[in-house]
Amino acid sequence: MLCLQKIAKSALFFALFAVSALGIAQTSGVGSWPTQKPIRLIAVFPPGGSVDQVARVLAPALQSELKQNVIVENIGGASGVIGTAAMTRSDPDGYTFAVVFDTHGVNPSLKDKLPYDTIKDINPVILVGTSPMVLVASKKSGITSFKQLVDMSKSGKQFSYGSIGIGSLGHLAMARLAKQAGFDWNHIPYRGGGPLMQDSLGGQVELAVGSEFLVKPHIDSGGVVPLVITTAKRSPSLPNVPTISESGFPGFSAPAWWAVLAPGKTPPAILDAMNKALNKALKTPAVAEKFKAQGIEIIGGSSETAREFIGKQVGIWGKFVIENNIKETSQ
Repeated sequence: MLCLQKIAKSALFFALFAVSALGIAQTSGVGSWPTQKPIRLIAVFPPGGSVDQVARVLAPALQSELKQNVIVENIGGASGVIGTAAMTRSDPDGYTFAVVFDTHGVNPSLKDKLPYDTIKDINPVILVGTSPMVLVASKKSGITSFKQLVDMSKSGKQFSYGSIGIGSLGHLAMARLAKQAGFDWNHIPYRGGGPLMQDSLGGQVELAVGSEFLVKPHIDSGGVVPLVITTAKRSPSLPNVPTISESGFPGFSAPAWWAVLAPGKTPPAILDAMNKALNKALKTPAVAEKFKAQGIEIIGGSSETAREFIGKQVGIWGKFVIENNIKETSQ
């Protein structure tokens, strides 16, 4: 009960902090920002995964908007915690930001102690977008449909599925599905989307769950077989892939998401300027077309929108983690 109360308070703090941040947003100027040095954009997962790809799609468009070099740096590990911690330890001068994934909303309840305060040490800048998660099967598994997978699971067959880590949305979505259906699936955590898809393509793991952004290129190339998606509606990019909701589990929905964060003491005016630059970048044809092709629905909007969304994710999935006694283990 105390843990659930802590999660509820964390979600509330996100909303309250958004109000105070809005109130002081006009009190500090941007000064010479961003002319002094290149902007560092930390991708908090290894190369090859969706966080890395989102950062690298955003970087050139953002660079064009700000007239300053934007350098993507991968700092992966611990479901995004290591990279996020590196961001929080950086000078809050507007030259270091982080691109995070949905694990950011779960880490506060999953991990015993974070090396940063999720409220005080971090400022959400923008919610980049959301996307379906896709459950795919390795070619070597012989699985060609979700119905086949369900039937085999119900008959007692145990399957192994990989995700980008314990507490990732893919892990939690499949854990929820397995619990609801009574499946006995074995979860294999990976350090990022790149290693996960490499093993899926090679047949080292039977099933993999990842964002559409991550898996669609491998679906298009025929490397993996798409079985089902986690959002309530089918994806326009994968119109023939059914949803979990329509496949015998009504109401099931678990979208992936990405956001850009800044250190907690970054001046409000710089946060506002970065938010505006990111919103413009998201509207450029190059970014919009690339994200659409990979199944990402662009959200954008204010930093307050991002803060409220993340706060809700902390509450929803944190509660699931605690109620189902999901524990972090060494990877």
